[in-house]
Amino acid sequence: MTRIETARLILRRPVAGDLPAYEAYCTSHRTRFTGGPYTRKDAFEKLAAMIGHWEIRGFGRLILCDRFTARPIGHVGALQLDPNTPVEMTWTLWADADQGRGFAYEAARAYLDEVAAKAVFQTLFARVDANNHRSRTLALRLGACADNGATAPDWISEALTYRFDFKS
Repeated sequence: MTRIETARLILRRPVAGDLPAYEAYCTSHRTRFTGGPYTRKDAFEKLAAMIGHWEIRGFGRLILCDRFTARPIGHVGALQLDPNTPVEMTWTLWADADQGRGFAYEAARAYLDEVAAKAVFQTLFARVDANNHRSRTLALRLGACADNGATAPDWISEALTYRFDFKS
């Protein structure tokens, strides 16, 4: 699963050419719910890790691109930094101008449908900052269940956990 197409988006593996748009995102206020803003150096390291994640884990996040312009606008998909922790589902739009247009839902829905159809994971967890109301609403809209018994990860102490379960 390295490419998914929707009506308005192409979801594909990250590439080096995504760095300028990713740097703009990482150094902006949009990262406030994920530990940012970050430096340009941090952005480089984070994108390199996103690219390498595919090599090390065999899965990873996909970059959302506008289907008509090929402009990268965000990322979506599975993340597992520590093999002893559950696989996480992530979604992020990189610019304010793309928010509120349904791109995050469209991309996450397509990704989750693909994961379910191919039985890639049994469960995915989304960690969402308690103050990030848009992402909390999106998690529920995508069909996640709140996992009130989950412990927040150390990198986001105010996280709420949402669980996506897939039937096998």
